[in-house]
Amino acid sequence: MALLIGVPAEAIAGERRLSVVPDVVKKYLGLGAKVMIQTGAGVSAHLRDDMFAEVQFASSGVELCAAADAVLCVQPPSAELIAAMKPGAVLLGMLQPWSSAERVQQLMEKQISSFALELLPRISRSQSMDALSSQGAVAGYECALIAADHSPKFFPMLTYAAGTIRPAKVLVIGAGVAGLQAIATARRIGAMVEAYDVRPETREQIESLGAKFVDTGVSAAGTGGYARELTDEEKAKQAERLAKAVAQCDALITTAAIPGKKAPRIITADMVARMKPGAVVVDMAADSGGNVEGTIAGEKTWVNDVLLIGPTNIASRMPVHASEMYAKNLFNFISPFIKDGELVLDWEDEVVAGCCLTHAGELRHAGVKQVLGL
Repeated sequence: MALLIGVPAEAIAGERRLSVVPDVVKKYLGLGAKVMIQTGAGVSAHLRDDMFAEVQFASSGVELCAAADAVLCVQPPSAELIAAMKPGAVLLGMLQPWSSAERVQQLMEKQISSFALELLPRISRSQSMDALSSQGAVAGYECALIAADHSPKFFPMLTYAAGTIRPAKVLVIGAGVAGLQAIATARRIGAMVEAYDVRPETREQIESLGAKFVDTGVSAAGTGGYARELTDEEKAKQAERLAKAVAQCDALITTAAIPGKKAPRIITADMVARMKPGAVVVDMAADSGGNVEGTIAGEKTWVNDVLLIGPTNIASRMPVHASEMYAKNLFNFISPFIKDGELVLDWEDEVVAGCCLTHAGELRHAGVKQVLGL
């Protein structure tokens, strides 16, 4: 029997992305699989039902999950949808594996083979499946636009009849995928951009985008492409050097986040107090505690005359391209294992084994097991 791939509507408030798009549906069908989508699931991503050819439609998420052999999601499904899934079914998406022991326990009890893209091994072969990177690029782009939209200054240099307006100065903290995209976008808009990252190897990437690297003399190069935690002494040295750059910028964008961990506090209230009147701060890490002291997730807060913005679920602000990118990530993960219309997972495969959260009633990921205490 052909593999039935199910795509439920996203139920989390504000989530506008979808885990499949029409072009990717064609690819699944070309592999011999079938696709079922919940009626109206793509409306918020501007994907009408009539745009999906040769798919089945389910009137509810429960109906869909009860029928599907593999369920694709953006946000973790509700307990109700997990309860409706067939034992042995596959669940693939951004499952926030560290956030809920109850959800992981339910996946184990239902014998669900779940794969969390946050756990994807950071190897060359997995780059095309890396949803953290694809959605991080969207978020970085959006953060630059949010900063420009809220700034009381022009980002680009402007010449008019009475003279010239100097371009705004933007400081980006963190030079991962999101940070680099924020740098590139702010530069395209015309701002002068400086950037900082605790990993010294990012200097070349920052400068290649036309930004100036802020050197604090602190290095925190870690494993897997992520930064390690700084010592108290290193944090103090970093703060001293950063404070000057922060005080001089018109817009500050912070992007430092580590999946599954609380965001590092980099910008203190004292630094914010020393910023220019009218300066704007966009804290991309607001969802995980924020890089900036005083940031409130999902809110805009004035601290003296500085605006702190804590946007959440940022990639969902641009659902058309974010959905397209995400759907391709999922397809690139699962498609090599669809053989003649059936799903045949290779448990010796480094990506499959490394990304697996639960299988056959067990929690398979050691790191998640340690965090959740299961």
